[in-house]
Amino acid sequence: MAWSRVDASDAALFIALQGLRFDLVIVGLALIWPLFLTPILLTSSYGIKAWKFVLSIYIPLVVMFLLFLELLTPSFIAQFDARPNILFIEYWAYPKDIFATIWSAYRLELIVILTLVLITGFVVFRYVSHLLMLVTPVKFAVVIPVSLALLLICGMCIRSSFGTKPASPSTIARTTDGLLNELPLNSAYTVAYAAYEMGYEDSKRSPYSDMNAQLALEIVRREMHVEQAAFSRSLGGTWHTRTASKNWDTPKNLVIILAESLGADHVGSMGGPDVTPNVDALREQGWSFDQLYATGTRSNRGIEAILTGFLPTSSRSTVKLTKSQRDFYTIARSLKQAGYDTSFIYGGQASFENRRRFFSNNGFDLIVEEEDYVQPVYKGTWGVSDEDVFKRAHEEYIKTRDTPFFSLIFTSSNHVPFDYPEGRIELYDAEKKTVNNAVKYADYAIGEFVAMARQSDYWKDTIFLLVADHDSRMYGADLIPIKRFHIPGVIFGEGIVPRHDNRIVSQVDLAPTLLSLIGVSGVHPMPGRDLTTSAENVPGRAIMQFNGIQAYMEQDEVVVLQKDQSPKSFRYDGGRLIEISNPSMSLVEKAVAHATWATDTYQSGAYKVINTQIEKSHHAVQ
Repeated sequence: MAWSRVDASDAALFIALQGLRFDLVIVGLALIWPLFLTPILLTSSYGIKAWKFVLSIYIPLVVMFLLFLELLTPSFIAQFDARPNILFIEYWAYPKDIFATIWSAYRLELIVILTLVLITGFVVFRYVSHLLMLVTPVKFAVVIPVSLALLLICGMCIRSSFGTKPASPSTIARTTDGLLNELPLNSAYTVAYAAYEMGYEDSKRSPYSDMNAQLALEIVRREMHVEQAAFSRSLGGTWHTRTASKNWDTPKNLVIILAESLGADHVGSMGGPDVTPNVDALREQGWSFDQLYATGTRSNRGIEAILTGFLPTSSRSTVKLTKSQRDFYTIARSLKQAGYDTSFIYGGQASFENRRRFFSNNGFDLIVEEEDYVQPVYKGTWGVSDEDVFKRAHEEYIKTRDTPFFSLIFTSSNHVPFDYPEGRIELYDAEKKTVNNAVKYADYAIGEFVAMARQSDYWKDTIFLLVADHDSRMYGADLIPIKRFHIPGVIFGEGIVPRHDNRIVSQVDLAPTLLSLIGVSGVHPMPGRDLTTSAENVPGRAIMQFNGIQAYMEQDEVVVLQKDQSPKSFRYDGGRLIEISNPSMSLVEKAVAHATWATDTYQSGAYKVINTQIEKSHHAVQ
C-alpha cells in the first residue's frame, strides 16, 4: 500500500526514527499527569488505594485507545490516503452513518481490531494491577525530586525539540507526498493535533453576517469580472477557466520575491525614507502597483493571498488551518501540473508557522531552509541573511533543466531584531539595528540579486514579482489602519512594459495576473482579478483583515465588518477613516459577500483540488 512510496522516496529510516520521536511525544502527553501526581498521592495512606484503582483503569484505557487508532490506520489510509485526522473527528458527528459504513465495508477488520484491543486491555490491566500491588507509601522527602524529575522527562518528550519551537507535523514534512509526511506521526497524535487545530477554526457561519452562501457566491463571481460561461458547472464555487493573456514562444519562469515587512512607508519612492534605491529603480523599470494593499498583518496571510489567491477570514490563514493542509489550491500546484519545477527558498526554519507542511503538501517540490546553507555569509536570529538566500536562489536557477521553474523567495533580514552582516551598507541611522538600516540592507540584497539575474541565461525567460508580505508595524486610531496595509508591488523582467498602475489592487489579484503573464491557462478557483485583462474603468478593490475586523475598500469608500455587529461605512482620505452617514448599500453587500464566501468556501472544502482532471487542465502555452 504505502510501502512502495516509502521505498521510492528512500525515507524509511527517517520515518522510523521520527516515528519513535513522536511516539515519545504521545507517551509524554499520556503519562505526564499520573507520573507527576503519583509520588505525591502515594505519601497518603488514605489516597493510595483510590489512586491505585484510578491508575489500573487509566493505563489500560490509554493503551487500548492508542492501539485502536493504530490498528484502524491501514484501513483509514486505504480510504483517505492519510492517517486519521480531522475527518476522523468530523465523522463522529454522524455515528449512525459511520458505523453503518464501517460494518458494511470493514466488518472483519472491525471485529479483529476490537478483539485485539479488548485482549490487550485485559492483559495490561492484569499486569498493571499486579505492579501496583507492590507499590508502598513513600516519604515526602523523596516526593519533590522524583516528581520534578518525572515532570522534566515528560516535558522533554512532549516538546521533543531543543529549538525555539516544539516538534509539530511541519517539523517532519520533508516530501511532496502528503502521506509520507504523516507516516512518522502516530494516529493518536494526528487526531489530537487535528482537534487542537479545530479550536482555532472559524465556525461554519461567517461572524460578520448571516448572508445566504449562494447569494454570496453570486456576488463574488460577479466581482471577479469573468464571463459567466467560464465558470465550471461540474466543479461549482468559483472554479473557472482562464485563458492566459500572453502567448510566449516558450513558457516563462516565475520568481516571486516576498519581502518581509516592507510596507510602503519604508519605500523612498512611495513616501518613505531614502533607503530603497534598488526597489525604487525596479518600480520605474517594471509594472508597479502604486495602490496595492496587503490582506493581513502576518507573513502567513501574505503567503495565503499570493500563493493561493484565497480571501482573508477572521480565522488564521489557511497556511495553518486543518482543512487546507492537503490538496488546497495554490499556484504552485497549477504550475507543477503545467510542467514546472517548484521551489520555496528561505533563510530560516521552513517548519515555522507550519509552512513546510503546507508547501510540501500543496505543490512545492524543493524547500530550502536554514540548515541547507553551507558557510553562509551571516546567520542571525531568523536564519541566514537575505544575500545568502538570494545567492542560493540564483544557484538553483542557473542549473541546467528541461522544464521552466516557479520559485518563491522569502526574505527575513528586515525583521526584529534586524540582524544583517556588517559592511554592506552605509548606515542610515547611527544605531545599527533599526528598521531603516534593515530595510536598506534588504534593498541592497535585492539589488545584488537582480544584478546577478540580469547577467544570467534565465533572465530573458523569467517574470519576477517583488511584493511585501505586510508592513512592519500595524497601528493607528482607526478601526483598521488602512495606511499600514499599503505595500509595494512590482512585476518586472524582459517583456514587461514599464508603467505605474494607480488602480486599487489586492494581494489576491497578483496570482491570477502572474499566471496570465507567464502564459499558463487552466481551471482554478481564485476570486482575484487578472489585471492584464481587467478593464481600467472597473473600480479597484482591496480586502483587509485586522484583529478580527475585516475591511472592504472600493475607490475611497470602505466598509468595516466587526463580529456580530452592523457594518460601518467610511471614507478613506489616504490617511484616516471618516465615517459617513449615507453608505453605499451595494458596497456593504459586496463586503459581506466576500467575507461570507471565504468562510463558507473553506468550511465546505470548495477550494480543494478534488478531481485530478482539474489539475490536468492546466497547461503552459508552448
